[in-house]
Amino acid sequence: MDLLARRLQERAKQLGISNAEAARRVGLEERRYAHYASGRREPDLATLVRIAATLGTTPNWLLGVPAGPDIDADVSTLVERFAYAANSMSLRELELCVIQAEAVAAAPRK
Repeated sequence: MDLLARRLQERAKQLGISNAEAARRVGLEERRYAHYASGRREPDLATLVRIAATLGTTPNWLLGVPAGPDIDADVSTLVERFAYAANSMSLRELELCVIQAEAVAAAPRK
């Protein structure tokens, strides 16, 4: 199975939704989305962008494009997930998350 298919399934699992629900949210027929999630077909660019936006990720993540040569892939994925979660927060909630993140980053490491 190709990376796009694995990432589509992984993202749906992270969101706690089925492929059928992902298809509904994206506005695609369930059968068409199933082709993408199984690796039988690949979406065109416009569809890929729509899928990524709907699932709260990026086309680059879905395709496995690294964020940069010196950035750990796991860190990049978590930062991206955090950024998309932050987009749905109120300003106050986001401020509290930043304060917490800064406190964790400043804490001594063992």
